[in-house]
Amino acid sequence: MLWPDTFNNHFHPETAKAAVAALEAAGFRVRIPGRRLCCGWPLYDFGMLDQARHRLRQILAELRPAIEDGIPLVGLEPACVAVFRDELVNFFPDDELAQRLSRQTYFFSEFWMQKAPEFTFPKLVKKALLHGHCHQKALADIAAEKALLDKLGLDVRVLDSGCCGMAGSFGFERDKADVASQIGELVLLPAVRQAEPDTLIVADGFSCREQIAQLTERRALHTADVLFMALREGKCGSVPD
Repeated sequence: MLWPDTFNNHFHPETAKAAVAALEAAGFRVRIPGRRLCCGWPLYDFGMLDQARHRLRQILAELRPAIEDGIPLVGLEPACVAVFRDELVNFFPDDELAQRLSRQTYFFSEFWMQKAPEFTFPKLVKKALLHGHCHQKALADIAAEKALLDKLGLDVRVLDSGCCGMAGSFGFERDKADVASQIGELVLLPAVRQAEPDTLIVADGFSCREQIAQLTERRALHTADVLFMALREGKCGSVPD
C-alpha cells in the first residue's frame, strides 16, 4: 500500500508515479487507499488535535482490511510516516489496529532495504548529495537512504545539515522566512550551491525540496525519483515508459 500524501499527490505527482513504477519493477503489486485521506500532519502544527484525531480514525477505518492482512504501508513523505509511527500510537495507545499500522509503516528506502533484498539494482555513475529530513532522523535515521543510493552505485555525500529551515509552513510565514533562510544557510544551501551541476541533490521531505528550490537554482529529487532514474537510465535498468 503506497500512501499518496497531500504533498506528492498534489505538488509532485511524478514522484508518486516514480515510486509505483519502481515498486512494480521489483515485482510488488501496489495499492493506494480507495478514498482521499490525509494523516493530519499539518493540523498538529496549529494545535488542531481533535481534527487530526478525526483524520486518523478515518484512516484506520478505511485501511482496516489491509492492516489486518498485514500489508505494508509505504510512505514517501517522512513527516507522514512519522505520524503513523509516532503520533498515531500516542493518540490511540490502546488501539491494536493503530499499533499494527505503526509497525507496518515504512519509509520508502527502508521498505526497499528490508523487503527487496534480492532485487538487482541498476547502476548510476554519478555523485549525490543527501539531506535527511528532521522527522526521519528523529524517529530512525537516514541509513536506509544512504544504503539505497549506495546500491545504485552513487558516490554519496551525507550532509550534516540539521534542519533545512522550511519546517512545514514555518518558512512560508512572512515573519519567519528570514529565520528559515538563515537556518538553511548554515550548511544545506551553501552545499547545494557548491555541488557540481551533475551531482544529484537528494531530499525526501517536501519542505526540504521546496527550500532548496526557492533559495538555490537546483531542484532536489526524492529517493524514488533517483531509483526511477536508475531504472530508466542506469546499467541493467528496466522499467516501462
